[in-house]
Amino acid sequence: MLRIVRYLSKAEIVQMLIALVSIVGQIWFDLTLPDYMADITQLVETPGSEMSDIWIAGGKMLLVSLGSVACAVVTGFIAARVGASFSQRLRSLEFKKVENFGPAEMNRFSTASLITRSTNDITQIQMFVTMGLMMLIKAPIMAVWAVCKIANKGLEWTFATGIAVAVLLAVISVIMSFVMPKFKAMQRLTDNINLVARENLTGLRVVRAYNAEEYQEDKFTEANKELTETQLFTNRSMAIMMPLMNTVMNGLMLAVYWIGAYLIDAAEALDKLTTFSNMVVFSSYSIQVIMSFLLLSMVFVLWPRADVSAQRVLEVIDTDPMVADGMKTAGKPGMEGEIEFRNVSFAYPDSRQAMLEGINFTAKKGETVAFIGSTGSGKSSLINLVPRFYDATQGEVLVDGVDVRDYTLKALRDKIGYVPQQSFLFKGTIASNVAYGDTERNDADVKMACDVAQATEFIDKKDKKYDSGIAQGGSNVSGGQKQRLSIARAVYRHPEILIFDDSFSALDFKTDRAVRDALEREAKNSTKLIVAQRIGTIMNADRIIVLDDGKVVGQGTHHELLDNCEVYRQIAESQLSEDELNR
Repeated sequence: MLRIVRYLSKAEIVQMLIALVSIVGQIWFDLTLPDYMADITQLVETPGSEMSDIWIAGGKMLLVSLGSVACAVVTGFIAARVGASFSQRLRSLEFKKVENFGPAEMNRFSTASLITRSTNDITQIQMFVTMGLMMLIKAPIMAVWAVCKIANKGLEWTFATGIAVAVLLAVISVIMSFVMPKFKAMQRLTDNINLVARENLTGLRVVRAYNAEEYQEDKFTEANKELTETQLFTNRSMAIMMPLMNTVMNGLMLAVYWIGAYLIDAAEALDKLTTFSNMVVFSSYSIQVIMSFLLLSMVFVLWPRADVSAQRVLEVIDTDPMVADGMKTAGKPGMEGEIEFRNVSFAYPDSRQAMLEGINFTAKKGETVAFIGSTGSGKSSLINLVPRFYDATQGEVLVDGVDVRDYTLKALRDKIGYVPQQSFLFKGTIASNVAYGDTERNDADVKMACDVAQATEFIDKKDKKYDSGIAQGGSNVSGGQKQRLSIARAVYRHPEILIFDDSFSALDFKTDRAVRDALEREAKNSTKLIVAQRIGTIMNADRIIVLDDGKVVGQGTHHELLDNCEVYRQIAESQLSEDELNR
């Protein structure tokens, strides 16, 4: 928990120092009240006392009480402000860090866990900063100050207070030793229940198609039961504290008055009033001591979860992405759009088996290079090395004559238009999705990109055309429409390099051909890398690279590969007729 304090800003630290002064002021006011109570007690018990003196003492008590209230309001205001701004900064830091995560980091944490860490965990930290931190400062100061005040009031009373404090510390320590591991488990179980819920919602169609509702309900029930049982254990354990505090407080008050009665009875006549006054003051101070431990017990309720949450948030913030940023922002002059693989090998993190081995090829500006092979041959892995979703294990991937690892990620990805296997659309409009990330949207370019992607046909049928709404994830459009809009989004950027990762699979043959023809016209200066399963999609490419088990087993044109590459010929024979093969 202490490590996360380094993310406090200078302004927040200054505010907390002001809050500290306010807390000290509040404690001083609270501990001054018993002195005035003692004065009033003596005035009331002393014959011949003036009423005006009692009113003066009462007025001072009122002013002191108002001062305490004012300090409490200032402290609460500052604590709430610091807690809100601090949690806002942590969320921003975590969000920015996650944006830089590659697939390896995402697999490490999981989406459900990252959502929990940026919401529930940061809320726990905010609660602790708002409430617990002030209590943590206030309680020890109040306890020590109160003990110093009562130290010379009576040995018997001090001994009774010491016993009460020892009992409280022992019980709190025992409870914390049992509860702390459960709090860690609680956050893990919260991740798990979010994972199950998210998995169910994402795959709802599949669940319904297979009548697996009961199966999913059983999974959720199990996860929910584990979390509930853990929460019940921690809540029951923490619930012991309040009754314990009340019991100890009442017991201490009883002991103070019992000891006081004994001391008053044993005192001389002239000392009885002084002893009684000391008893009144001591009872107030002893309550303050117990109240300080009551505050500490509330801290102990908030601390464990906040501590676990802080560790989880720091785990994300302190994680360095495997793909590190370079320094260069531009490639070599005259080599724009050129891609070269030099003896590239690649293995996924935590995997000993190489996915790619010894890949060599060059794609010149404006060329179309296609990749084909069986499932698991490494096609998608290969093109994911260009935008640096992963880094090559061995060898070099060059764009514009520069190793991709030397580029800043922003500069590299500005050169690339990428269309993934699974198209994803963002909540907004058709135009905002096509011009995604462009704050100064060019409507003419949006229309041009949609024309290239053959999306204009279905867009024109909508009432609001390009301003038609898109639901989160593109759930209100078909798979083919979603894919065409994803292609349009890549074309809109006029990139040096266009990457299509099996991006034509949801298109019919007619639309597929129309998109490719439009790309040849409108994006003729862009280097195009195409991963495809259909021979018809890539047979007109300038070069086709055949992959098998992570290795290049053939390079050339469609007709060249039919003659000299057995793997390619087998794929072609499974998809094309005899006439198409002999053309």
